[in-house]
Amino acid sequence: MTNDVRHEEVLAEQAYLDAARADLAAMREAVMRLKPAAGDRVSNEYLKLALARRLRSLQDDPELPLHFGRIDLIDPAEIRYIGRRHVHDPQGEPVVVDWRADVSRPFYLATPRRPLGLRRRRRFGFQAGAITAIEDELLDEGQGVEGLSELVEAEIERPRTGPMRDIVATIQPDQDEIVRAALTEVVCVQGGPGTGKTAVGLHRAAYLLYAHAEKLRRTGVLIIGPNDAFIRYISQVLPALGEFDVEQRPLREVIGRSVRVRRTEDPAATLKHDARMAAVIDRHVVGHLVPIEEPMTADIDLTRVRLQPAALERIRRDVVQRSLPYAAGRKIFRERVVDELFRRVEHVHTSVTRGDVTRALRVGGAERALESAWPSLHPATAVIDLLTDRRAMAAAADGMLAPAEQDALMWDRKATRATAPWSAADLVLVDEAAGRIKHPDAYGHLVVDEAQDLSAMELRAIARRSRGSLTLLGDLAQAVTPWAPRSWDEVLQHLEVRAPRFELLTRAFRIPGSVLEMANRLLPWIAPTVPVPVPVRDSADALSVQTVDRGRLAEAIAAATVVAATRPGSTGVIVPPNLVEATGRALTGRALGWSGVDGIGGETRVTLLTASESKGLEFDSVVVGEPAGVVAEHPAIGLNLLYVAMTRAVMHLALVHAQPLPPELTDGLPS
Repeated sequence: MTNDVRHEEVLAEQAYLDAARADLAAMREAVMRLKPAAGDRVSNEYLKLALARRLRSLQDDPELPLHFGRIDLIDPAEIRYIGRRHVHDPQGEPVVVDWRADVSRPFYLATPRRPLGLRRRRRFGFQAGAITAIEDELLDEGQGVEGLSELVEAEIERPRTGPMRDIVATIQPDQDEIVRAALTEVVCVQGGPGTGKTAVGLHRAAYLLYAHAEKLRRTGVLIIGPNDAFIRYISQVLPALGEFDVEQRPLREVIGRSVRVRRTEDPAATLKHDARMAAVIDRHVVGHLVPIEEPMTADIDLTRVRLQPAALERIRRDVVQRSLPYAAGRKIFRERVVDELFRRVEHVHTSVTRGDVTRALRVGGAERALESAWPSLHPATAVIDLLTDRRAMAAAADGMLAPAEQDALMWDRKATRATAPWSAADLVLVDEAAGRIKHPDAYGHLVVDEAQDLSAMELRAIARRSRGSLTLLGDLAQAVTPWAPRSWDEVLQHLEVRAPRFELLTRAFRIPGSVLEMANRLLPWIAPTVPVPVPVRDSADALSVQTVDRGRLAEAIAAATVVAATRPGSTGVIVPPNLVEATGRALTGRALGWSGVDGIGGETRVTLLTASESKGLEFDSVVVGEPAGVVAEHPAIGLNLLYVAMTRAVMHLALVHAQPLPPELTDGLPS
């Protein structure tokens, strides 16, 4: 095919794209003309929200193509354009098919050996929303691309600034299988760096919202990430796919709404994340049900009725045996007391109602007796009582925690909810108590990223919010918390998941081969049983290593950043915490505009951060300053942190060091 002919095809495809954009604009205008006309105010407001949601889903970003691919079918002889959303013409005929529709699957799965009824698969190259290139595979003739096609690789390598982008144009067959897994399945994905596991999880959420729209609009979808920066980074992926109503929050925000964290250091943090604390909290909550020693007296329609302690204990024991949440048990206990009193008076006063009995129990000694028999309880107050009362701690932790562990948990002084020295680790205790008192609302689907870092108590908090449909994403090699589980079986055990679907992603599309191969030298030391991710692309200048004098380390890091910033896209500068201040001054001295991790998702191209802050993020270029310092800052997890830092690079990695590189990087495999 001559260049002139190919140019004519590009022009024809651009004309089709322009017409599709006009059809999408007409769809928006049709929605804007609709006026809600329900019979009542509540229904009217609901219709307004539905129309507003529909209008948002039809937004057109001129920088993004409406479609990124095309499939030509053999039988029937049809052509379908595949895009981020469905578009139809004024007659209702599809112009662009949503990538999530079943008819779009062959675009992702067809191969020359298995063409799935396709004659041709066509991919489009774009710049600023306009078609610039065409790539064809004639599948029925056995012609296909081995590995990554040029346009797929170009899309992966397209420079990025601001938040993460969707990957609908580059989804690979193994990723597509995960994306379209059934709603009823719990999918656990072990994926090395650059394998696209985060994107797969987000696209699975988008797919499920398409395939199970009514159910998930009602029950909700929640995306849980490790921190605020990660949530900002991924926040625009689902809106770009037309899904605007998905909650995306860091776990700390999910479980920590009722208390305010006041301290950053907590020597007992690892113990508080231990699974044994669940039993301690449970015992402590139940321990508020002390023996009933006084009778309860109520005046009902001029008749005094008395329930002896034994009768109250019997009613309470029957309710406790139902293993209900504390608050639900309290409510049923009160209802059973009303039933018992009503039974005793109804044959004496036939005009007495259950309402009369209920009102009689709301006053005076009767109310106090009921409250004493089953007191109200706030989760934060329960935890404060546990951590400040040694008798309560001893009773709850007997046989579970050693005396020294109990002592380590105790606060030095009495506290209120407003003054308590809450740490982030205390949030899991409060959430456990809250879950024991009253079950939280559960979501139709949960996506949990960086799940390899979650403690037993954090996983229990997630399980309480799940209706049984989960996507777990992570990499055991990137575990950097003291309480990280040793295996995915341990994660699933704490989530009480049975028969999960375990998926492995090993093809690293997003990291150059030379970078990944060097980072993989750390795997035998940090995660010897984890499958090694395999690179699928590389470039000649992807990796550089520079040794400098200790006295000019910060300046050398800044100089390497200047070089990195001359390339298109974003740059991450990852240094040990003790180098952040000096590196920031050096960057400013070179007139480089930069931000800290709080600026992730904005327009600043250079981000200065630590290795722990970089988890889950990506940059076109990365400068890692003083790798040995990254390791030394946290000896127990330092190599894991270095592995994380090195694998943030999509195109280029520069290592700048004054100290010798860690021997695990330079000496090969352990003996």
